[in-house]
Amino acid sequence: MIKSRDELENRKIEIDLHGKNGNAMYLLSIVDDIGKQLNIPNKIRKDIKSVMMMGSYEDLIKTFDIWFGAYVI
Repeated sequence: MIKSRDELENRKIEIDLHGKNGNAMYLLSIVDDIGKQLNIPNKIRKDIKSVMMMGSYEDLIKTFDIWFGAYVI
């Protein structure tokens, strides 16, 4: 199906947490990728990643969702 650019720009990034991109290292790398696009300063990105690494995988996901849930499914 052909879609307009407007529809594609508003589309969220999809990550399958059970797939190869659902691991903690990949999600931590996404913080930098998306953070740069959103102009989040490097210091804040580092702090986000530090908080993500403090707890369990579930805690990592929750922190990621707080910061990037509007952009990632």
